[in-house]
Amino acid sequence: MPERSASRVTTLDQLKAATMACRECPIGYIATQSVVGEGKPKPRLMLVGEQPGDQEDLAGKPFVGPAGKLLDRALQAADIPRDQVFVTNAVKHFKFELRGKRRIHKSPAQREIAACHHWLEDEIALVRPGALVALGASAARSLLGRATPVLANRGQWLPRPDGMQVLVTLHPSALLRVDPEDREAAFEAFVADLRQAQRLFAR
Repeated sequence: MPERSASRVTTLDQLKAATMACRECPIGYIATQSVVGEGKPKPRLMLVGEQPGDQEDLAGKPFVGPAGKLLDRALQAADIPRDQVFVTNAVKHFKFELRGKRRIHKSPAQREIAACHHWLEDEIALVRPGALVALGASAARSLLGRATPVLANRGQWLPRPDGMQVLVTLHPSALLRVDPEDREAAFEAFVADLRQAQRLFAR
């Protein structure tokens, strides 16, 4: 994994300011702003997605678009209190390509995920979660330091080198691309993954 940032941030506000100024990869030049996480400090769960989307980039908040609404619904179905978790992304800026006037999500490259890794580690150190949920392959790679096929590992807890456990599952945006006739089953499978994490709240 890349080395941590030399100047450790000590608050989320400092992290926001530092990532706003970050140009360690090209995404920082085109995004409206950086998007850092929000939620409960010292939560039992920190959920990590891939990167902000169009609406998140404009609002400066994570998971406020369609995928965020689906995530909220899945958390509720899994009996995980939304106000008791912290949500963020592995990459702090929105990568996109223009199609006419529309900004279309473009997946970050491995080097861009790596460049942002130290910011995510700073965020984890600040938030101090009990466990992590990797929403999608980019988040799993960043959290675990290796390629982690989601379909082969979903619903499983995997250990990080620091001992923290990571639950791997799909990114909710993947469910938005499922054929309508399969969407309910896909949603239920996603909720079943999250229920593995719900046990932390039942203790």
